[in-house]
Amino acid sequence: MMFDPFLKLGISAILGMIIGLERELKRKPVGLKTCLVISISSCLLTIVSIESAYVFPLKDHITMDPLRLAAQIVSGVGFLGAGVILRRGNDSITGLTTAAIIWGAAGIGVAVGAGFYWESAFGVALLIVSVELIPFLINFFGPKQLREKEVMLQITVADEKNIAKVIEHLKRQEINIKTMRIKDVEENEHLLKLRAVIDQKRSTAELYYAIRSIEDIVHVDIESG
Repeated sequence: MMFDPFLKLGISAILGMIIGLERELKRKPVGLKTCLVISISSCLLTIVSIESAYVFPLKDHITMDPLRLAAQIVSGVGFLGAGVILRRGNDSITGLTTAAIIWGAAGIGVAVGAGFYWESAFGVALLIVSVELIPFLINFFGPKQLREKEVMLQITVADEKNIAKVIEHLKRQEINIKTMRIKDVEENEHLLKLRAVIDQKRSTAELYYAIRSIEDIVHVDIESG
């Protein structure tokens, strides 16, 4: 059909837009425009790859792989995905979901370009369910470990003899300490660098007030994802 490529590009744009809106609503670096470009471009390259295998046959009866060009999209998009993966100063990694969304948008574009419309639509639905609904359900019904979030704490304690007491108070506040580093900063002041986990529903402000109420704490710095 003459208009079949245009139909594929249109469907790819709609599905890419759905994926991009999900990222846009979460204020992620890869949003609507990026997902649209990836999905449409992947679809276009897949169409070109398939059509060129039949429109421009090689001489001497050498056959072309219809998806040869499209196969390179998967590896090519990997470089784009790597650009949104960040390593913070506390050694935590962010951006993995966004990188996976980029790869998924490219996959949707390839699938639509190859003519798998219903499979592509179902794939987008599963993507949205996977990143939106399933984490929401896990927060209520999942194991305790999946209902916790990691925080990085920097606490300045007034006197070294108070360090053990402060740590004990933190445990009473249901702050589960995973790693701890102690550093002398000034005379009679000591810095505790802690990696801890708390309940997912607990706000950063609530955590700050709980820690700041502990005696002998001079400064508090909290980083929460």
